[in-house]
Amino acid sequence: MRIRIVGIGMGAHQITPEAADALRTVDYVVAAEKQQGDPLLAIRREIAAELGVPLVAVPDPPRDREPDGDGGYAAAVAGWHAARTAAYEAVLAERQGTAAFLVWGDPAFYDSTIRIVEAIAERGVVEVDYDVVPGISALQLLAARHRIVLHDLGQPLHVTTGRLLADAVADGQANIAVMLNRSVELDGLDEWTIWWGGNLGRPEEELVAGRVGDVLPEIETARERIRAAAGWVLDIFVVRKPVVP
Repeated sequence: MRIRIVGIGMGAHQITPEAADALRTVDYVVAAEKQQGDPLLAIRREIAAELGVPLVAVPDPPRDREPDGDGGYAAAVAGWHAARTAAYEAVLAERQGTAAFLVWGDPAFYDSTIRIVEAIAERGVVEVDYDVVPGISALQLLAARHRIVLHDLGQPLHVTTGRLLADAVADGQANIAVMLNRSVELDGLDEWTIWWGGNLGRPEEELVAGRVGDVLPEIETARERIRAAAGWVLDIFVVRKPVVP
C-alpha cells in the first residue's frame, strides 16, 4: 500500500496545490485523536472533507508528560511512538489502499510521522511505499509575519526546542529558533531580542516582538488569550543576542 505524508501548513487556507493534488489521490486520511473534541483533529477533518476524503480517527496512546531526566524523556517518547506505530499499523492493515497523514506545518520540523511510517515499513506487517509532501512551516510563517530574515548576513540559525534552549545558550548559540514550548522560559536573556508568534495562521494568532525583558509579560498575556480563544496554544519564537560594538 502507499502512504502519503502531507504537510498542511496551519490549516485548509495554507494547503499548497501540490498537497491538494496529493490528497486527491488517497483513499482515506489517518489522524490521531488526542482528546475528546480535539481541535487539531477538527481542522484535519475540515481539510479532508473539503477534498472529499474520509478521515479515520485513531485514539492517541497516552504519553508520560513529566518523565524524570533527559533519559526519562527519551524513553517516554520512544514508548509513545511505539504505541502510535502499532495503532496506525492496525488501521492500515485493515483498510489497505492509499492513506495520508496530515502533518501540521511541515513534516521536517519536530514531527514524528516520518519516523512512525518508517517503523511501520520496517515491521513488515504492512508492505508500505511512502512519500513526503512539504508544507508551510511555522518557522517560515513567523519570519513572514515579523518581516524578518531568520539570520544575519552569513550567520547560522540554530533550531531547537524550548526544553533545550538553555543548553543552546550555554553552547554559545546567539540566534535561536525555538519550537515545542510548554511555556516561555527566557531566564538570563533580558537583553536579547525576541520575535514571538502564537497559533500562527489561525484566527486567534498573536505576535509580539522586542527586548525580552520588556515584552515577556506581554507574551504570557498573549498565550493566555490564545488559550482562552482556541483551547490550545502552539507558539514559536526566535531570540537573538545583541551585537556588542
